[in-house]
Amino acid sequence: MDLLDELQALIIRHTVGQRGDSVHLIDGMQVSRRDEPTELTGGIAQPSVAVVASGVKRTMLNGVAYEYGAGQFLVTSLDLPVVGQALKASPDEPFTVVSLRLDPVEIAPLLLDTPERPPQYAGLVVSDATADLLDPVVRLLRIADRPDDVRVLAPGIRREILWRLLTGEQGGLVRQIGLADGMLAHISRAISWIRRHHNEPLLVADLAELAGMSPSTFHRHFRAATSMTPIQFQKQIRLQEARVLLRTQSLTAAEVAFQVGYTSAAHFTRTYHQAFGRTPGGDRTA
Repeated sequence: MDLLDELQALIIRHTVGQRGDSVHLIDGMQVSRRDEPTELTGGIAQPSVAVVASGVKRTMLNGVAYEYGAGQFLVTSLDLPVVGQALKASPDEPFTVVSLRLDPVEIAPLLLDTPERPPQYAGLVVSDATADLLDPVVRLLRIADRPDDVRVLAPGIRREILWRLLTGEQGGLVRQIGLADGMLAHISRAISWIRRHHNEPLLVADLAELAGMSPSTFHRHFRAATSMTPIQFQKQIRLQEARVLLRTQSLTAAEVAFQVGYTSAAHFTRTYHQAFGRTPGGDRTA
């Protein structure tokens, strides 16, 4: 059995009989299985690496599509509002993926030992997974349901996975995640503010000051890292929050619009339809 086949078998084993198609195994690691293609769903993607064992997924950031399939991985460098769907999945050949959180605290100690790499600034990137990366991912999944092994062995295996990422094709980007004073860390502070205050007016000059940059430099770096302007980012956060409220709360579309920061319910409805292909009322009754 090659590494990809074993990875798929392990993901299926950990998801069989579980409630839902996604299972959190050990801290910072989740496995997911889909037995049929899915509709577009939105959410906030956190810094992570997602390694696909079988099937194909599409993740979209501000209208730009990233497709990745068996033997590939997606690195997410920041908290980003994305929509995604499983494109190729069936009971015989499900979409299977394992995701691991990329924690700056875990990455930082490795930076002194890694070779210098040109910095990369991107929100999402797709690459082919090498055997050197797949091997520790498979070993981590093998022990995921053995608590004693997890306690003793998992930290070292996670460290090995991070090392393979740092020394691989996307090492320049993963390195930025671990730099406490790097550009991504500064942009991350601004993103955290937008998420906490998404229903408030946004002034780019204030965000730039928070990030320790001039407004023009901040705007340029923010767009390079997230593929959108701060205003566009806030809009995506508002729409994601609105979708959650519509599906979980007994609120009208107008009430949701004002709660997430829109001053016009009509404008909210148009923007929502453009983003999700359905009206707020349609999602409220979904």
